[in-house]
Amino acid sequence: MWKTIVRRLILLVPMLFALSIVMFLLARAMPGDALTGLVDPNLGADDIARMREELGLNLPWYQQYWNWFTNLLRGDLGRSWRYRMPVTQVIGQRAANTIRLSFVTIIFTFLIAIPAGLIAGKYQDKLIDRGIIFYTFFAMAMPTVVFALINIFVFGFTFGWFPITGSVSVAASPGLETFFSRIHHLILPALTGALLSTVGLINVLRSEVIEAESSDYVTLARSKGVPSRKVYSRHIFKNASLPVVTSVAVFLPFLIGGSIFIETVFAFPGIGRLFISSIVERDFAIVNGLILIFATVTIVGILLADVLMMIVDPRIRIK
Repeated sequence: MWKTIVRRLILLVPMLFALSIVMFLLARAMPGDALTGLVDPNLGADDIARMREELGLNLPWYQQYWNWFTNLLRGDLGRSWRYRMPVTQVIGQRAANTIRLSFVTIIFTFLIAIPAGLIAGKYQDKLIDRGIIFYTFFAMAMPTVVFALINIFVFGFTFGWFPITGSVSVAASPGLETFFSRIHHLILPALTGALLSTVGLINVLRSEVIEAESSDYVTLARSKGVPSRKVYSRHIFKNASLPVVTSVAVFLPFLIGGSIFIETVFAFPGIGRLFISSIVERDFAIVNGLILIFATVTIVGILLADVLMMIVDPRIRIK
């Protein structure tokens, strides 16, 4: 197991290096730069040209990349021209909101998906199973933006149960009031993301339960007269739930990247919304930094998923 972990960590370096080159070239392939379309009556063409030279935007792409990469090795992601501060500071101010949103979304996802998947597998082809399958097809076909707008209209405007923008109320006082205000602002966007991200987990659990029901160890347990309730709780559900362990590690990077649409629709001040606004405003320092962070979290999440699977399943570890 340790050899696998070390091998994956070694492969992480060239993968991130290659990704950094690709994303840098793609960012430079976009028309214009950070100063394109800048409207300021106090600045003339000579002033903008001077600013472009100060930012290094007039340098060849390979020189710009080398300057950015050498700074990256020192832990410096560059400086945002829009916010006039280091990229790490800009991202750090919003990362906590995205992490909280992803964490609550994961909780809602598993609270919905695990019971639904296990019940659907146990009552295969029954009415409740067909209802769960219909829900998965609905969630798979529903665009995130459309579903978010529907939830905003129903639960935000119509019933007024949840706030529809921001991450905390400006009127909340520090302490418990701020804490509960943050939770209140998280529920609707997190539930929106969870209802759409349960599809894969429900289908996997349903398939695992159906497959486990026809396995030899379940047949042996039934032949010994073990009650059906114990067969499901001690054998079928226990073994069918193994994919859930790996999903914990994989879901977090997926949700951090997938929160872009949720944060944009709900005007939630996280790194997903920051990513979209930085692309529109051509703030490439932030765009490159966020892509690198998304890629690193995704690769590390996949590695953790493999490690967790080897821990909970001795057969994989032995192989």
